Amino acid sequence: MSDPFFHPAPAPLTVGEICTLVGAAPVGDADAARTVGAIAALDDAGPTDLSFMDGARHVPDLTRTRAGACFVIERYASHVPAGTVALKVAKPHAAFVAVARRLYATSLRPGSVFGQTGVASDAIVHPQARLEAEVTVDPGAVIGPGAEVGAGTVIGAGAVIGPGVRIGRDCSIGAGASLLHALVGDRVIVHPGARIGQDGFGYLGGARGHAKVPQIGRVVLQDDVEIGAGTAIDRGGLRDTVIGEGTKIDNLVQIAHNVVVGRHCIIVSQTGIAGSTTLGDFVMLGGQVGVIGHVHIGDGARIAASSNVKDDVPPGVEWGGSPAKPMRDWFREVMAVQRLARGDRPAGGRQEGQ
Repeated sequence: MSDPFFHPAPAPLTVGEICTLVGAAPVGDADAARTVGAIAALDDAGPTDLSFMDGARHVPDLTRTRAGACFVIERYASHVPAGTVALKVAKPHAAFVAVARRLYATSLRPGSVFGQTGVASDAIVHPQARLEAEVTVDPGAVIGPGAEVGAGTVIGAGAVIGPGVRIGRDCSIGAGASLLHALVGDRVIVHPGARIGQDGFGYLGGARGHAKVPQIGRVVLQDDVEIGAGTAIDRGGLRDTVIGEGTKIDNLVQIAHNVVVGRHCIIVSQTGIAGSTTLGDFVMLGGQVGVIGHVHIGDGARIAASSNVKDDVPPGVEWGGSPAKPMRDWFREVMAVQRLARGDRPAGGRQEGQ
C-alpha cells in the first residue's frame, strides 16, 4: 500500500527567502542558498525540513535535531547542531507559522473533495439560484432557489444551501454541512457536518404540552469566520444570531438563538452558549464552557475550560470555576477545599471537635 501525503509538495524556499519573509537573522556563516521544502517537529525533522524551538524543555530535542533550518531565540542559538542553520527571531513559533502558511497555502482552506472545478453534473442547483464565476460545487450538493454564492467559493459534497441563503466570495462550505436562513460574508470556512441556521430551541410550556415558538431570525456569519465540524448555530427567534468577523469556533460547539458573538473571539470544542447571550470582542472560551442565557461577557475576557458562566463577566478579566468567578477567588476556593479534605487545621485555630 502506498503512503500518501494529502498536501501538495510545496515549492522550496531558500534560507535567504525565509529570512526576508520573517525578518530572521542567520547565525554564523549560514548558506543563504540552502533550500527548505517542508516543515516538521524538531525530533522528526530531516535535512530539508524547517523546524522551531520555543521553550527550555525542548533543548534536548534541539541538540539532536537533523532539521535543515530552525527558528530559535538568541538564548538557544548555541544549542543548534552544526548541520542545522540557526535562524534567530524574537518569536520562533510565529515565524514558523508564517513560513508554514507560505509553503502550505492550500491547506488553509478546504477545497473540493472531488478535485474538480465548476459545478458537478449530479449537484442539484435550482434554476433561480445565482452562482458567480469560479464557484465549485461538488457532487451531491443542493443549492436552493434564490441562494447566491460568490466567486471562488467551494460547496462541498452533500452540502445543503437553503433558499435565499447568501454566501460571499472565497468561502469553503464543507461536505455534508447545511446552511439555512443564513447570510455569510467573505472568506468564511464552514467545516464538514456543521449545522447553520436551523430552528432555535424555543417552546411555550402549558398544561396541554409545549407550543413551538416561531424562529424568524437569521444567522449572520461575518467575514473571516471559521466554524468547526459538527458545530450547530441556531437562527434567531426575533433577532439575528451573529458571529463577528474573524471569530474562530472549534468543533462540536452549540450556539443558541439570538446569541451575538463579537469580533475575533475564540470558542473551543464542546462549549455551549445559551440563547440571547452576548460576547464582546476578543473573548476566549475554553473547552466545555457552559454559558447560561441573557448574560454578557465583556471584551477580552477569558473563561477557563469546564467553567459555568451564570453572571455577567467584566471586560479583560480571567474567570473560572462553576459557577465562574475571578480566577484568584476560584483558586482560593479550590485550595480551601483541598485543605478541608486533608483535615488541615485552620491557621491559629483548632479543628472542630477538639
